Formats: sequence, structure tokens, C-alpha cells
Amino acid sequence: MTHIVVGTAGHVDHGKSTLVQALTGTDPDRLKEEKARGITIDLGFAHWDAPGLSVAFVDVPGHERFVKNMLAGVGGLDAVMLIVAADESVMPQTREHFDICRLLRVPAGLVVITKADLVDEELIDLVRMETRELVRGSFLADAPIIPVSARSGRGLDTLRASIEALGRAVAGRSAEGPARLPIDRVFSMKGFGTVVTGTLVSGQIGVDDTVLVLPGERAAKIRGVQVHGAKQPRGVAGQRVAVNLGGVDVGDLERGQSLVSPGAFAPTRTVDARIELLASGKALRHGARVRFHQGTSEVLGRVALSSLVADAEREASGPAVAAEVPPGRSAYGRVRLEAPVVVTRGDRFIIRAYSPPFTIGGGVVLDPQPPRGGIRTAAGRDRFLELDAGTVADPRIADERAVSLLVREAASAGVPLTALTSRLGLRDIERGPSARLEHAGLLTRIGSAFVAMPVLAGLAESVLALVGEFHRAHPLIDGIPREEVRERLFAHASPGVFDRVIDGLATAGRITARDRLALATHRVEVEGADVVARERIIARYRDAGLKPPVTDEVAAALGLGAEIVEKIVSLLVRQRTLVRVDTLVFHEEALLQLKADVRSRTSAPSGAPATIDVAAFKERYGVTRKFAIPLLEYLDRERVTRRVGDSRVVI
Repeated sequence: MTHIVVGTAGHVDHGKSTLVQALTGTDPDRLKEEKARGITIDLGFAHWDAPGLSVAFVDVPGHERFVKNMLAGVGGLDAVMLIVAADESVMPQTREHFDICRLLRVPAGLVVITKADLVDEELIDLVRMETRELVRGSFLADAPIIPVSARSGRGLDTLRASIEALGRAVAGRSAEGPARLPIDRVFSMKGFGTVVTGTLVSGQIGVDDTVLVLPGERAAKIRGVQVHGAKQPRGVAGQRVAVNLGGVDVGDLERGQSLVSPGAFAPTRTVDARIELLASGKALRHGARVRFHQGTSEVLGRVALSSLVADAEREASGPAVAAEVPPGRSAYGRVRLEAPVVVTRGDRFIIRAYSPPFTIGGGVVLDPQPPRGGIRTAAGRDRFLELDAGTVADPRIADERAVSLLVREAASAGVPLTALTSRLGLRDIERGPSARLEHAGLLTRIGSAFVAMPVLAGLAESVLALVGEFHRAHPLIDGIPREEVRERLFAHASPGVFDRVIDGLATAGRITARDRLALATHRVEVEGADVVARERIIARYRDAGLKPPVTDEVAAALGLGAEIVEKIVSLLVRQRTLVRVDTLVFHEEALLQLKADVRSRTSAPSGAPATIDVAAFKERYGVTRKFAIPLLEYLDRERVTRRVGDSRVVI
């Protein structure tokens, strides 16, 4: 079964609702006020089934006062029926609705001349000619124009056949990827609770699924799903669905929010976009306040312009900063919104003047989460060009360029997999552009994020430079602490990036990586006067035996600088010539002699195991408590003795 959504478009009182009712048997006007006034005020819905095809009709209001309601219904259309009344022909809202559908890139459609029973054939031919002139050069240029009469039934069978042909031609929507349902109605149903409706634009949703309401970050559980009034276990992309939600109240929800898969989308207040103005409209100035319509949402915002698209594509030496966009032209710009919306790359939108509200143009989202930075610069212009899929013929190349740009900009932080959906609108993550770029060696996956290979190469060079700088500043230390490198160079890196870089350098034989990092070529050696100082320091500790001096005392006794002594002592400790015990430093020979002497006392005269306490130790080795306690604890650690109460037993 193929599922498509077909919307109506046209001037007020041109018979849109009457036509839908004639096709489906369902009156889409559901509000009392609509019945009383005889016009459509809000969105109406109906459905019609043909062999292998399920069509959901979205009937929109035609009055200029309700264009914002119309916009809430056309965002998820697969096709449109442009309605023109035979007794009035093309009218202002006919043109505005047609312009909106064209700006939103509705992929297909047909033209219906309604009320054909009210005029003669000559007038129908004139309306057909005026309508053909309106749609010339557009997606409806070659669409059939079908005269119908909802009252007499004229042309309805032809219209149904044309809709079936549209259904066979329309590509449909992929059910892969995360679910996304822009909400167009919210109401409470007795015995069920909160219900929302909308067109499922991607993915699928089913009973017992957990979804997130954005903006608002409210979690909800799906209690039930209906498609065209029939209970279903799941709804798939391309269907109009009604969803019974648990965990949220009607007052928590409103038109303009979206039901989405958790973690797949993120609200935003800033959007980078390619903006297209209608030739029949007015110029758009830098900083202008506009009404931003996307999906079912309407949000106020301000437009900051970068450059006209044609100027950017010429790749001039400097950016042609745009003060305004003339009618009929396109420009790159950033829209700063006054409330959050849920959009992703590739989403189409409409912009209308703030006051009085009329349609100015539309555009396509290039980046829904742009980084901070100027857009009225050469770099800003180049970034727009790299993100704009319209600058390349192959959409796969466009997606690869966008992924590559975002991953490079993220540097060591990388781009999480979820951002490929929320920010770039990509669904086939495992076999998509990221996989192709990874295969080409341009990026790599580390944990849950993608990182550009040039970024890793740059980090590796930074590590080598930092380690080399440390060696020059501290020639007698065998390396820089590992965690110091992590903190200085990888503070904002994605988890795993540090280990990947360090392991790569170690595997390549460029560094040695333990608790300290050192260049593979680094050798800790003393030279010149330091050789003499080293030997004098060793002799000083050897002569001191079990009563070693502190480094300041060694420096004073030998007439050396305290810093030099500290460095040489640290080196000797790492070389195991000296051994650090607590805060004291002993010559290795003194400790070896101590262990041998204590072990020689294997038993007391009575035959019991030999013991030694602090007092006996002090007396035997002529040391104070300052030295005795650390040395006894050292013997415990070396498994020469074992503490039992206040004494030690020789093992």
C-alpha cells in the first residue's frame, strides 16, 4: 500500500472543501464556526482509498486571514490540488497559495477547475489559459487541468484517476530513521485522554513507543495509533496519524511542537539558510523581522544576511555583503528566532512579513545548529556554499561535504552520531556519507562520535611538540606526565580521542607512553658539570646510610643549586640508584643492606620468629623515630617484616 498526502490550495470560496467531500464522502469542515460562516478556518482532513493507494487529504483555509493555518497543513504534502473556481478564475490567494507550494518544493500536483457547472465551456477555456499562465515554468507546468463539478459529478472520475496516477508517480517517504511528527491538532477524547494528529514525515511510531515532545522536552508514551480513523499497531512515514499519548496533558501540547524519537532531534533558535524571495514580493532588508513558518510552527525572528547567492558563487576575492535581497533573488542568511523550533538540514520553510503579514519568500535550512561566528565575511560565505546542496548535482556529494564540514568544525570534540540526524537530517547512518568518508580515510569513528583524520594528525603533532618542549625544559626528567598532556591538549576532546592519538604515536614508534610520555629518541643523561654533581650527590647519600639528608641540605653541603640537586635526585630515583621512601630518599645500597641484615635475624634464641619494634630498631641502627617509622613501613611493603600489634615479625 502506497500512502500519500494531498493538500488543497486556492482562494477562499473556490470549492476546496466541497471538492474533498465529493471525492471522499467526508466533510473536512469540522468547526461550528466554519459551518456557520461557510468558509474553512482551520485545517480539515479526509481520506480516500484506491487499489494499492491510500490518500490523505488536507483541506486548507483559503481566506487571507488564515494563511498561517494553511501553512501548518502544507508542510508534509506529497502533492497538491490547486483549486481555481470557474466563475472567478485566478485570484490573489490562488497566487499566494501557489507561491507557497512552489517555495516549499511540493513535488507534484494537478489543477482542478471547480464549479464547472456554473459557466460555459468558453469561460472554462479562458480560466484554463489563465491558470496555465500562472503555473508556467513550475512543478505544475505540465500537470493536468481538470474541470469538475462537485454538484453534478462532472470530472470526478477523471480527477480520481489522475490522483491514482500521482500516487504511482510519487516516490513516497522512507520509514527508515527516527520518527518525526509535526503536530497540527491537539485535543482530548473521552475515555482516551490526550490525542494529537499530524503527518508522519519520517520514521514510524507504534503502540508502547516512548517519544519526546519538542520543544518542551516532555516524554510521552504512545497508548494508541489510528490511521484514517482505524486502529493500527504502527504508523509509517507518509501517513496522517492520530496518536493517543500518555504522560502529557492537553495543556502541555500545542500546534507547532513535534513528536520525535528520543535523542534524534534538538530544538534551535538559530538557523542558517538559503533564502529565496518571490519576484512579486518586496525586498528583504538585513535585520528585518519576519514570520518563520516551518512544518506546523510559526515563530517570529530576525534575518541577518550574508551575501546574495549569485555573488557568493562567483567566488570573488571578498564577500559581497548584502544589505537587502531584491525580489526574485536568493541570499544566504541566518534567522534568529524568538522561540525554539524543531528543524533539520533540508527542511523547507516560508517567511512572511511581520506586519502586515504577507508571503515574502521561503528557503531551505542549511544548518539548524550553526556555530558562533560572523556570516558577513569571506569565511562565512564559503561555509554557506559548502553546506548548500543546490551547488552540486549529486545529493550524495552534498551530504558528504556537509558531514565533512561539521566534523572538521567540531575538531577534537567530534560529531555524535545523533547529530547526523538532528543537524543534517541523515537517516541511513551506517551506509550514509559518514561511512563513505570513513572508507576514504577522511574521518574516523571514535566511540559514538566522528572525528576528522586531519584533526587527529594535528593533535598528534601537537603532542610531539609539547613533549619535545618539555624535554628541552626538563632534560633530566624522562617525560611529561600523561594527564598533563590530556588536560592541556584534549580538554574538549571526545572520550577516546586522547587514547587514539597516544596509541597511534606509540605504535608508530614516535613516543614511549607510560605514566609519562617521552619522545622515542629521548635519553635522560647528565653532561658536563652535572656529571660531577651527580657523582657527588650519589656519594653523599651513600655515606649517609640510613640517615639521609634532605635535598636542601645536600645543595648547601655541596655548593650546588637546589633546582639542580632536585632534578638529579629525581633522575637517580627513576634510575633506582636512589629510592624514595615516604618523604625521604635513601641510597639503594643502604636499603639492600638493611633488608639483608633484618632477614638474617630469622629467629629468636628461644626458636620463636624474630621480632623487632620501633625502640629496638632505633637502637640497633642508630636512627631517630624520623627515620625508623618510614623504614619499618618500607620493610613491611617489601615483605621483609609483618606488623603484629606494636612489633614486626621477621618473615
